[in-house]
Amino acid sequence: MSEMINFNVPPYVDKAADYMRDCVRNQKICGDGPFTRKCSQWFEERTGTVKCLLTTSCTHALELAALLAQIKPGDEVIMPSYTFVSTADAFVLRGATPVFVDIRPDTMNIDEKLIEEAVTEKTKAIAPMHYAGVSCEMDTIMEIADRHGLKVIEDAAQGVLSSYKGKALGTIGDYGCFSFHETKNYSMGEGGALLIRDAENVEDAEIIREKGTNRSKFYRGQIDKYTWMNFGSSYLPSDMNAAYLYAQLEIADEINQARLALWNRYYERLKPLAQAGRLVLPTVPEGCVHNGHMFYVKAKDLEERTRLIDYLKENGVHSVFHYIPLHTAPAGLKFGRFHGEDRYTTKESERLARLPMYYGLTLSQVDYICDKVTAFYQS
Repeated sequence: MSEMINFNVPPYVDKAADYMRDCVRNQKICGDGPFTRKCSQWFEERTGTVKCLLTTSCTHALELAALLAQIKPGDEVIMPSYTFVSTADAFVLRGATPVFVDIRPDTMNIDEKLIEEAVTEKTKAIAPMHYAGVSCEMDTIMEIADRHGLKVIEDAAQGVLSSYKGKALGTIGDYGCFSFHETKNYSMGEGGALLIRDAENVEDAEIIREKGTNRSKFYRGQIDKYTWMNFGSSYLPSDMNAAYLYAQLEIADEINQARLALWNRYYERLKPLAQAGRLVLPTVPEGCVHNGHMFYVKAKDLEERTRLIDYLKENGVHSVFHYIPLHTAPAGLKFGRFHGEDRYTTKESERLARLPMYYGLTLSQVDYICDKVTAFYQS
């Protein structure tokens, strides 16, 4: 292999350039333009959510959800430690304490059986993160939330077009948050979306997203002028970003099927190593439909993973590890706490290596990568 196989290449569709030029020609490049509306409508129709609001990032979608959930200083929010910092940051900014619980080693998702024992009188929400686009055990999580009167905010950054028992990820909890970062299945460079399950929360969300004003109603012709109604910020992405994204949404199923084909090729080619006990492959529980967001393998330990990543790099393959558990980070120690025993979070995170996965990766490249992984273990 003469050139390095990148870990990620941002998705691009040729129509994107045409759509972005349309924004410029029509002199509409700010937020909530025609392409923003098209993207929002696409997600509402595809997921069944009551309302989709595009944001500048999944981080901002999570922050918006935290505001809507009325998270306040002294509150606690239960979440996995094995997640991106934004899952915790959104609540730390509101003065809340992230309460980390252990993960399941099979899916790397929060262990639903450990959530209820972490609930206290200060708990206000649960923030499950769907790792690699594979759903958490949402029935159990929603039952716990219902029993204790808690909000559920799904970090579905990696879960666009994934589902749990027929329900789109991001639509099961009170709020769901998508990411359209350049590393995601569908991208606008930087961007995200907030999905709102219940209609009574839509107007508040629109106001907070529009700097605390009722400007959205003004644009729809429902009022003759708009004014400052509440606290808020500016969470609107440029319509040019939405134009870039919409070109991908038009062929979303094609992109999804291409990624699943790559994922399946990885799985079949590496299954003999897993059957021989040399490495561990991803698990997709019954009832979960994933989106081919990521393919990872788990080595024996940190030392073996480091050697595997180095070996692949020497052979032209860019493989990477993933999250450092939040409860071990300086900010995690400062702002949060781990409830119970860390049986799997640290140990499993140190074993995991992610292999290249992106729209445009070829099956022959996957075969080459699998050959090198196999050679590493045979040597």
